[in-house]
Amino acid sequence: MIISAALAVALLPVAAVPAASAESAVRAYVDTRVRDCAGSGSGCRPGIVVHHWHRRGAQARGVGWVYASREGVRSGKARWLVKAPGAAWKTGGGWKAATRTGSFVEASWGRDGHTGPKYPRGTKVCVEFRGLSTKACVTLK
Repeated sequence: MIISAALAVALLPVAAVPAASAESAVRAYVDTRVRDCAGSGSGCRPGIVVHHWHRRGAQARGVGWVYASREGVRSGKARWLVKAPGAAWKTGGGWKAATRTGSFVEASWGRDGHTGPKYPRGTKVCVEFRGLSTKACVTLK
């Protein structure tokens, strides 16, 4: 009984170390979700939500996922574009059919987590719908 209690006390700090390391690894990342609506009138015509992440102190921003929405339509195709500071516009994700959800359509690219392409701080990410000149944009800070 005394030996098992001493063994438990000796093993307790060792078992706690991985949990502390996991917590500090999670805190090493900054996760941000930014959104914007464009166009005139009520609702988002179009709208954008971007999940981006970075390690504390880093200048690069990873884009985990991009979401595009447009109200007042029944169908459409959307894509997302990216413009790094001092660079030209590039296509982030190709044209994709937007799925109807109630009074709006939506499309998304990527997945949650610390995955996806990395861009420098200050990069602009926009979504556009085919046939609509207005874009919704956010800046990765």
